[in-house]
Amino acid sequence: MAQALRPNTAGSLLATDGRPHPLQDALTAVTLVLGAVAFITAMFHSLHLLSSWAGLVGIGTGAYGLWISETTRERFGLILGLGASGIGFFLGMAHGGLFGGLW
Repeated sequence: MAQALRPNTAGSLLATDGRPHPLQDALTAVTLVLGAVAFITAMFHSLHLLSSWAGLVGIGTGAYGLWISETTRERFGLILGLGASGIGFFLGMAHGGLFGGLW
């Protein structure tokens, strides 16, 4: 029960091992922002270019972030961002795709 008495002295909000992880934190934040943009803009048919590209980039940053993540908190945010990016990407593809209407 000694672990229950230790204070949480993490270096950042997402690091639970006491060391800072600036690259992982940045990838988590970028993935969450891109996921939110992709998910929200996917609800509008005319914004399919933005939703599909934001979703595609969000999937890429989230996958790389998961590959190098070190803590469970980082992975939690990355999974949320990846899910939103995936939904936004696929709805953007269904509404016109990455280059729909440009050619």
